[in-house]
Amino acid sequence: MELSMLRWETFPALDLPGFHHAFSLRTPAIPDAGLAARLHPSIQALGWYETAIVEAEQPHGREVAYVTEADAGKTIPGVDALVTDRPGVVLALRAADCGPIYLLDPVRRALGVVHSGRKGTDLDILGATVAALREKCGSDPANLVVFLGPCIRPPYYDVDFPAAIARQAAEAGVQNYRDAGITTAADLGRYYSYRAEKGQTGRMWAVAALANSH
Repeated sequence: MELSMLRWETFPALDLPGFHHAFSLRTPAIPDAGLAARLHPSIQALGWYETAIVEAEQPHGREVAYVTEADAGKTIPGVDALVTDRPGVVLALRAADCGPIYLLDPVRRALGVVHSGRKGTDLDILGATVAALREKCGSDPANLVVFLGPCIRPPYYDVDFPAAIARQAAEAGVQNYRDAGITTAADLGRYYSYRAEKGQTGRMWAVAALANSH
């Protein structure tokens, strides 16, 4: 099976003009990690013109990187979140229970993606990313659209980190927060779940970009 066969879903709350987003579904035989460049065929299959893909290393911390097209094809070490205000830069991260968070700023034309599992949530990686968007891109938290994608939740996990993420969004000044309300471990035909599958599983990709004009 080729990478171009990745299956994707999108979320109505993130369908904003000038922004792209997608979340890959369970697709057996697709490599679960590696250079972000391996995503190119699937990104193109979505109909996106953007090709400068940047991936986060995701060590379960709270560091955030501002990236540009100069980082295309790189995995940024030591970070669990990426932000940019450069059109055409695709931000990419992997998840298989941890919370994939999308942040879109339709006013300043900026965005971010966050990998927030139990550890990252304890460290308030979302709050750090909101701060990075404000510092690097001039984003007002009140203008952000913040969305939590599919992740593990009670009763499949003993910690309700999605509830903590919602609180952290409010504390960071986010007024437009949405949650997919989807539990990865509850639908193994559609999603991977590291916990439900005892570590023997793949990863989903969360990707987002400011659209290039073409």
